[in-house]
Amino acid sequence: MEKYEELLLALRKVIRATDLYSKQLNKRTGLTAPQLLILREIAAAPDGITASSVAQNITLSPATVSNVIDRLEHRELIHRERSVQDRRRVVLSLTARGRERLAEAPRPLQEDFIHKFQALADWEQSQLVAGMQRIATMMDAERLDAADVLEVGTYEQQKYRTPKRK
Repeated sequence: MEKYEELLLALRKVIRATDLYSKQLNKRTGLTAPQLLILREIAAAPDGITASSVAQNITLSPATVSNVIDRLEHRELIHRERSVQDRRRVVLSLTARGRERLAEAPRPLQEDFIHKFQALADWEQSQLVAGMQRIATMMDAERLDAADVLEVGTYEQQKYRTPKRK
């Protein structure tokens, strides 16, 4: 097997693992990975958080986060309310139903990955990061919107997301 074939096989395995996790998550909780990520971010802010802060914290475009928030609000997992300190700001918080759903959700796939990754030597971590960044560049994926959660979507879904500005 050629080296590029080995690499592509390894990439397909990673994609397959994230796809299987996403399907398991959806079947078990009715949530997608981005929805779970956003619920966790809202839960981490006991005094509420704005949609723009959520987008910034999880490194997804505000438009993507806004669409997911609309769905979560429609499902009565979160609610929006005007800030009493600044009426221009809309603050997000979990509903009781949202807290229940979050408590039932499994740990994100990347938590196990992070634990194993952090157990590696610094040089090996750096080597893996550099290699994956190079692969992303070679696949013309450096402009794609991406969160720090492992999730899967079709190429068409990914390519039309708004890139995060730095």
